[in-house]
Amino acid sequence: MKTKIMPESVFLRVDRLTKTFKSGSRSLTVLKGVSFEVRERETVAIVGPSGSGKTTLLGLCAGLDAPTSGLVCLGGNNLNDLSENARAALRNELVGFVFQTFKLIPTLTALENVMVPAELRHDREARLRADALLGAVGLGDRQHHYPVQLSGGEQQRVGLARAFINNPRILFADEPTGNLDADTSTTIEHLLLNLNRSAGTTLIIVTHDVDLAACADRVLELRGGEIISDRSTSATGQHSV
Repeated sequence: MKTKIMPESVFLRVDRLTKTFKSGSRSLTVLKGVSFEVRERETVAIVGPSGSGKTTLLGLCAGLDAPTSGLVCLGGNNLNDLSENARAALRNELVGFVFQTFKLIPTLTALENVMVPAELRHDREARLRADALLGAVGLGDRQHHYPVQLSGGEQQRVGLARAFINNPRILFADEPTGNLDADTSTTIEHLLLNLNRSAGTTLIIVTHDVDLAACADRVLELRGGEIISDRSTSATGQHSV
């Protein structure tokens, strides 16, 4: 599909986003009219207590789910206008993911796991790019190991390499250090931010890690399904909520 690209100043626009989950006669509204914009190459951390809607918001921004109301524009594409297949094609073209639980395929080696998204695009240079990325995350000598042979930190390094294999325009990271100890978390944070800086990728991070959030350009705080704070971590001042 041909991707529309918004002006360079804005890559992700969320407008009055609401998500309600229903179970029988009961309903739970997880997000309540959330609106914000993210500029191209900007790094934004989404923080808040458990149950505040952070992961739900991330999934909606990536087109993994559809909102009850409101809209998400990703790279100029209104996700509401796209079929499920078209959203999947857009994600493969524009989006990278890093997950808390790594989500590696256990029957594939580290190298093969990194190659998967590129092979879905029939990229003939998938192996070369995967090899280079594993080297960049310090696993050049572990590429033929299976996930069970890798530590948690090493598995997340594979996850980072996989996230960047298709040169995504935007990267969504859901608690990327949530399953790691403090020292390993610091290493993963540095690798993620350095890879992102080198690639010039827009980065959205859901995290409870205050140190990681402080490294972002902006911090959005969710509480009760609403944005209660949108603040810059630099000297550029407070964003309007």
